Amino acid sequence: MQLNEQTIMTALQAVQDPDLHKNIVELNFVQNLKIDGDKVSFDLRLTTPACPIRDKFKDQCITIVKSLGASEVNVTFTAQGRVESSNTAAQAPKVSYIGDVAHVVAVASGKGGVGKSTVTANLAMALSLSGARVGILDADIYGPSMGLMFGIDKAPEVFDDNTIAPVEAKGGISIVSMCMFADSDKATIWRGPMVSQMIQHFIHHVRWGKLDYLLVDFPPGTGDIQLTLTQNCPMAGAVVVTTPQEVALADCRKGLAMFDSVGVPVVGVVENMSYFICDECGKHHHIFREGGGERIAQKWGVPLIAKVPLEPAVAGCGDEGTPAVLRYPNSESAKAFMQAADATVRTLSMFASEGNGVLKNFNYDFEQLPVEAV
Repeated sequence: MQLNEQTIMTALQAVQDPDLHKNIVELNFVQNLKIDGDKVSFDLRLTTPACPIRDKFKDQCITIVKSLGASEVNVTFTAQGRVESSNTAAQAPKVSYIGDVAHVVAVASGKGGVGKSTVTANLAMALSLSGARVGILDADIYGPSMGLMFGIDKAPEVFDDNTIAPVEAKGGISIVSMCMFADSDKATIWRGPMVSQMIQHFIHHVRWGKLDYLLVDFPPGTGDIQLTLTQNCPMAGAVVVTTPQEVALADCRKGLAMFDSVGVPVVGVVENMSYFICDECGKHHHIFREGGGERIAQKWGVPLIAKVPLEPAVAGCGDEGTPAVLRYPNSESAKAFMQAADATVRTLSMFASEGNGVLKNFNYDFEQLPVEAV
């Protein structure tokens, strides 16, 4: 059979994206097709370089094209960048390095103490291990923790134009945190406007470079800092962290309601400290009750993307400066974080396909914030 572009493109329509429910030709994934005799090469322009089924795509493509008579098939992966909206561009300053980031993802909780920063650190590491370029913006100005969680003991470089180079941490993750600029034993006693100004500086004047994912570790609550972040960052989606008990779920609802009100799509809920795994017998104990994450996810129509257990062996990873995903990759906790990363990648791809991944202008009134009971 004579190899030609039409024959190859028609045959490649058999390769389906299981999340977007369309074939790769229809999704315009196939780019730069070249035919040299019986040798064929092309790019697969995926929605993310961390696509969990990219190897499956590649194998299917090679098999199909070789069945047409090709002796050699070379498939190269590329990734789509973020599509900027006119609204977001109008809100951003003239010079902003956030434009080099493909997906900005909020990791938030309505309540402190649920392990949100632990989830952020491990989600970032899981994404990095899957091949993505990842950064973390630690937006918890009053209680920053990313420096400790990654064992960072140096300050970032600050240039003459007052821009900042993030510190490269384990896994090649780029990180900026207030803990890099302040004495760890001293409190940051700032009023709201100063905090908002610092947040905006972190967003627009950090030289992030080309990132596939920038995870923003939100401070707990739904106040001024959260509004500053959502108004200045083109959020692709949000991951909301909770624990199973009602005292955490009550504030988790507020976090979900906030993102719903400001038009940021929710990737899913992570139930942290879901159960305790006994290191002697391996039995699961539901210390903080059971099923809270599932109930709230179902109530709000979002997926529960992971249930992260408490494991004695991995509990100290944050204190030791190495995320559990890297330190104990075979632990149940690491597997849960990898599952969350996989779900995040897939869901953001769907958001991008549907055109939901960019924040639009909004009017926000705290008095109208809906808080529903589970």
